[in-house]
Amino acid sequence: MELQKWVDKGYQLTIDYAPKVLMAIVIWIVGAFVIKYILKGIAKAMDKANYDISLRKFLLDLISWILKIVLIIVVLGTVGVETTSFAAIIAAAGLAIGLALQGSLANFAGGVLIMIFKPFKVGDYIKAQGEAGTVKEIDIFTTKLTTPDNKEIIIPNGSLSNGNITNFSTEDTRRVDLTFGVGYDSDIKRTKEVILSVIKSNNLILQEPAPAINVSELADSSINFFTRVWVKKEDFWDVHFYLIEQTKEALDAAGIDIPYPHSVEIQKEG
Repeated sequence: MELQKWVDKGYQLTIDYAPKVLMAIVIWIVGAFVIKYILKGIAKAMDKANYDISLRKFLLDLISWILKIVLIIVVLGTVGVETTSFAAIIAAAGLAIGLALQGSLANFAGGVLIMIFKPFKVGDYIKAQGEAGTVKEIDIFTTKLTTPDNKEIIIPNGSLSNGNITNFSTEDTRRVDLTFGVGYDSDIKRTKEVILSVIKSNNLILQEPAPAINVSELADSSINFFTRVWVKKEDFWDVHFYLIEQTKEALDAAGIDIPYPHSVEIQKEG
């Protein structure tokens, strides 16, 4: 009798809930398809409106999460779960999760701030939080950078939005700063002429603003010449390495003493 009782109860539950479960499955499948279609339509609309690529991905991720949460609530309501009670549970759980995941919420808020104020975009070369690289992706919680040696760095948006950011790609031009040291017996005027001749030999160096060569320091074993030239941002490293190599060779050819070790201060960013 006891077994028959359980069989009858199981049969009744199947009769009561099987249609609801099947309907929930259908709603989930159709809903997932509709969400995919909506996201595809929004993506096309953003493409036509020329949305920034970083903003485009951020908004699509956010909309996707919202639509999926709505779909889950609809599916649970179809099965028979009271959505009002479910909403209360979500609110309570949200509060608990929010307290436990304050860092994640800060990262989300940071991502929103990055999208609003746009201190950088995908493709920019930046330095932040002690790391430097090209912005590969801006997600809801993190930003991904690719370093010059092809490593991926993931930085939380919370700390990124609250810290200092150096963007090397914002301006069209950059200044190359180098310091060359020569011996105390060297002629200052002649040394300037040699360095200037190297500068003039490179067509990538801009003439406006004009290059500058100045004695910056009388060091212990050398006279240091601070050299500044302006270039287009994409030519920065080509000119940087060119000046170091060609200035060394030109000073040697001119018979100008270069103390050992030869002191050249360089920029490590960008």
